[in-house]
Amino acid sequence: MNTPRSSTLMAAAALATAALALPGAAHAEDPATPGRFVDPVGVRVPAARTLANFAEPVALAADAVLGLESADLDARSYDVPGQIVVDARDDLDGSELLSLASSAGLTFVPTVLADQTRIHVASVPPGSEQQVMELLAKDPRVEAVEPLARVRAFFAPNDPLLKEQWHLERVGATRAWDFATGRGVTVAVVDTGIACETHGPFNKGTDLASTSCVPGWNFIANSEHASDDHGHGTHVAGTIAQSTHNGLGAAGMAFHARLMPVKVLNENGWATTASVADGIRWAADHGAHVINLSLGGPRNSKILQSAVDHALSRGAVVIAAAGNSGGAVNYPGASKGVIGVSASGQDDKIARFSSRGEEVDIAAPGVNVTQQTVCNRGRDKCERFQAFSGTSMAAPHVAGAAALVMSLGVSEPQAVEEVLRSTARVVDESEGAKKLYGAGILQAGEAVARVTQVHAAVRIVALLALTAFLARTVARKGRGSTNPWRLSFLLPALAAGPGLFFFAPWVLPRVSLPVDLLARPLADLDLLIGLSVHRWLPLANALIPFGLTALLFGVKPLRPLVAGLAVGTAAYLTSIVVLGEAGGPLGRLALVLWCGLNAAACLWIARTNLVDER
Repeated sequence: MNTPRSSTLMAAAALATAALALPGAAHAEDPATPGRFVDPVGVRVPAARTLANFAEPVALAADAVLGLESADLDARSYDVPGQIVVDARDDLDGSELLSLASSAGLTFVPTVLADQTRIHVASVPPGSEQQVMELLAKDPRVEAVEPLARVRAFFAPNDPLLKEQWHLERVGATRAWDFATGRGVTVAVVDTGIACETHGPFNKGTDLASTSCVPGWNFIANSEHASDDHGHGTHVAGTIAQSTHNGLGAAGMAFHARLMPVKVLNENGWATTASVADGIRWAADHGAHVINLSLGGPRNSKILQSAVDHALSRGAVVIAAAGNSGGAVNYPGASKGVIGVSASGQDDKIARFSSRGEEVDIAAPGVNVTQQTVCNRGRDKCERFQAFSGTSMAAPHVAGAAALVMSLGVSEPQAVEEVLRSTARVVDESEGAKKLYGAGILQAGEAVARVTQVHAAVRIVALLALTAFLARTVARKGRGSTNPWRLSFLLPALAAGPGLFFFAPWVLPRVSLPVDLLARPLADLDLLIGLSVHRWLPLANALIPFGLTALLFGVKPLRPLVAGLAVGTAAYLTSIVVLGEAGGPLGRLALVLWCGLNAAACLWIARTNLVDER
């Protein structure tokens, strides 16, 4: 039965399809040369208004109504006619790249990060894409070649503004804030931009006023000003880190996290696989610890997968929306190493539009999600609180939860995913439900509570075991030696190991900075500066106890304090090895060796301070 609504949808889809089918050969001019550019849909537009000036063509298309797609999308549905992506070997220089292009009769247009990636876009006659790709695939100078494909924002705006954010309560956000608020973690939102700054016609969102934003990048305008001219990215960012407890508007999952705006989607909500890949790489290389991708398309792009692999190698957690087709999971949501997120409603059932499949890792609320967003293309200080629906709205709940977990020192991407999956709430135990929910519905409160409990337990056990070992060693030395079972030893040991007030989150919320400081071990204080700093463990090594020993050894009453600090540090280092959830900048083996050597050195320092060798 055709209703007026379905007729409208069909008409809009037909118009979009017709627009995409317009004939025309796409040719990108030299990015340094002013002029005109024939975009991938064959409409001639001024070069100043395209990405040709910025070395990368972009696919322009009409936004699909409500962000909903057909369930039978195949990988070719979003391919840009007459455009392919070539990933050349990284060791090729400019002349070799020119030779490669000439041998295939092509002109390469570099992507924004082509100097690093050797990824270029080439224009070919429409219909000859497969033939040219087969030819290039045989060339040993080419690592990968594939169609240039569009990706798009996944959202479906809903009608009235909801007064309550049911979705935050459903994932346990209020409980989570007792244990973590995201301090020290940077979350990149690779999207349409964020209302993070006041610049030109754009303004910082009023309910992002107390949210910290770090510098980002605009891949559409090739500038550092990644303002939102669409509204999707600001809404997504609000779920992650909307300013909270400010008496205004809505709340966010990890409101003390830092937002990094990376604009790859144009004002119509479209981008290409190449530009999204560039955005992922840029975010990872500029300090993002979590990367949110509320976008996607049906093309299983090797270019995207390579960018995801790069981000994972830099220690970033990559989270993506599953898609809104109700069919197969889109990419990068289905890409290897990415946490793919489906959308659930207030009844905990999977939303009818949510894509599904084995690639779904976890579900999160994605229906009637209320956050602040911009209107009027982000201009004239136009903003509103609006309820959107889509897997785009589900993914940032998981990104915010990942930021909460990482702010507690869990920095290995696989460990973060395991925490989120193992604490998810199972609502359907049937085998088929795994394709809908993955591990279950996100429970951020349970995730951070469990991490806090496990950290405290392991560090206390390690501290007690090391103190007992040290006590036996000291006892053998007989008279003159100091027994470690005293407050002057145990208090600094607790401060350095599990944290002097490790139990604080069960009494007072860590929203307050003083409470957060007291609840953390001394070695975790650098997390407040940033997770990137903490990965080097500058406060968890033998240098500090050694320096204090050199300064204070002559003051005998202070020796137990230094010894306690040393043993507490050794307990903390032991917990890192036992838990296996921290990522080191030089790899797992180097981290284990560092922790083992420094823990042994700390025990030696403690023994030196407690034993009187005279």
